[in-house]
Amino acid sequence: MTRRIGLTGGIACGKSTVAEMFHAAGVHVLDADGIARDLVVPGSPALQAIIAHFGPALLGAGGDLDRAALRARIFSDPEAKLWLEALLHPRIRETFIARSEEIERQHPRASVVWVVPLLVENGYRALLDQILVVDCPRTVQIERLRARPGWTAEQITAVMAAQCDRAERIAAADWVIPNDGTLARLEARVAAYLRSLQGTSGFA
Repeated sequence: MTRRIGLTGGIACGKSTVAEMFHAAGVHVLDADGIARDLVVPGSPALQAIIAHFGPALLGAGGDLDRAALRARIFSDPEAKLWLEALLHPRIRETFIARSEEIERQHPRASVVWVVPLLVENGYRALLDQILVVDCPRTVQIERLRARPGWTAEQITAVMAAQCDRAERIAAADWVIPNDGTLARLEARVAAYLRSLQGTSGFA
């Protein structure tokens, strides 16, 4: 039996790090950010729609999307954010489902992990068998974001405000992996989760 697992967490909580650990362990991982990038490659219908709506200033020198400029735009303009979500979110969901079905046809006992930053906020629960949350305190999130190049205090505040409350995210989880310590501790927690997963559906 296949199993679809949603991996989520607040920004800078460590979702990408955990996803990399899953991938290294042989788990099939699909990432919403990666899918979104695929959807806006030069010449794609989604990119054409974005440029028609926001203007050519969001195009980079090579004709690709200037993601930093887009991020700055949507987090300073709630209506722009809603428009972009209406454009991309249905396409991202469709891609998740299509790619999962392809994996499941080839690996009938596989577990497929969907990495979705706004999983709880965007109602992915009905599409998944289990929700896994990577969690850390808000103060740690802010510290990590400040260490990232190009992030202003205003952007940090806006991004965190767009995500659901930490308690709400944890309440939605079937399993929580704390990421408030060392990398070795995180690896041990991921390994424990993978052992539980292998004992049920497997992840071949």
